[in-house]
Amino acid sequence: MSRDRDSDEALVALEDVEAARERIADVVHRTPLDTSRTFAHMSDAASVGLKLENVQRTGSFKIRGAYNTMAQLSPEEREVGVIASSAGNHAQGVALAGDLLDIDTTIVVPEVTPAAKIEATRGYGAEVVVEGDIYERSYEYALERAAETGETFVHPFDDADVVAGQGTIGLELLEQYPNIDTVLVAIGGGGLISGIGTVLKAAERDVRVIGVQPEGAAHAKPSLDSGEIRQLPDVDTVAEGIADTRLLETTFEIAREVVDDVVSVSDREIAAAVTLLAERAKTVAESAGAAPLAAALSDDLDLEGEHVGIIISGGNVNLTEHAELTRTGLHELERYTEARLALAGWPTSVGAVVETVEAEGSELDVLERARRTAVDYPNRTPVTIGLEGSGPGHLEGVLEALSALEGVSVVERTLE
Repeated sequence: MSRDRDSDEALVALEDVEAARERIADVVHRTPLDTSRTFAHMSDAASVGLKLENVQRTGSFKIRGAYNTMAQLSPEEREVGVIASSAGNHAQGVALAGDLLDIDTTIVVPEVTPAAKIEATRGYGAEVVVEGDIYERSYEYALERAAETGETFVHPFDDADVVAGQGTIGLELLEQYPNIDTVLVAIGGGGLISGIGTVLKAAERDVRVIGVQPEGAAHAKPSLDSGEIRQLPDVDTVAEGIADTRLLETTFEIAREVVDDVVSVSDREIAAAVTLLAERAKTVAESAGAAPLAAALSDDLDLEGEHVGIIISGGNVNLTEHAELTRTGLHELERYTEARLALAGWPTSVGAVVETVEAEGSELDVLERARRTAVDYPNRTPVTIGLEGSGPGHLEGVLEALSALEGVSVVERTLE
């Protein structure tokens, strides 16, 4: 959908976002703002407020824009139905909006979409069509089908009504955190930051709006710096929710007006942020949702003395993926190490290893018999262990204690 506007009018204005809030008020949650002294201390900020869209309906902010768009469809458009393409959060937002508005919805997903996400989308009443090996092919198919059937295509971000819906987060943020100086927002296609930025730039106080992208999908900064859309040939990041190759026309034009800067973070920094959110804030975030915190904790931003809002945009991550992310995050925080041991007197010596790890105040995450025997210890049993500790010094002490055990040799260790 799109609105007709004069050439000198903003694509999305504050009144559009305020109208969207009225439209979606009975449907979406007013998500909490959780302040964190820990993250304020770690980032040198005066205060940090986490806007927890990971506890929104469907597990992300996407229901806001989807419902705002679909609630404005004409009776004829509702009768024909809606189609969208997505491998994740947008799919569930459109599906739930369709269920609430009694509109038939079809979601086109690529072949790589996890079965759990497909079932979650179907659980909201949508028809799911698996088409294409990558998202771009699913997107093309959805557009082709919409042209044939007359279904309304609901874009995940390049739509003024979608942007206005996402902007309702900004209205809540100003009310919950009126002294905010800076907000950090993940950028994929740009719908979220365009909506939030529209609201904050219309506020009475000057609020800095900073976008955050993964290094493997960092298209927004070169686009905004050059004044023209730059498209990446491909993307490579763990943060699949913001793994877009470019901004599109609507979000590019809005972002040019409301985004002050864009920074990039590594996948390992994102994993560390996922880990810290689980440990310190007791909240589960997907990679894209944790990216803004990763930026706040990096050395690339000066947040000293500021009141910083961080948008945790989603929490749709399966348990095995979350476990892998947190393990990588602990590596990044230098609180996890893996080591190969050579043990004499198997399996009795295993007990001594376990007891020593516990006595040293560490956590034994993994202990498994390895296949490769160390060249210097041909008559001993190879074992791989994973250790969690409070820091590199603690982990070094644990490994030294293990080396001191009779019949136990530390052959190799990695602390990344």
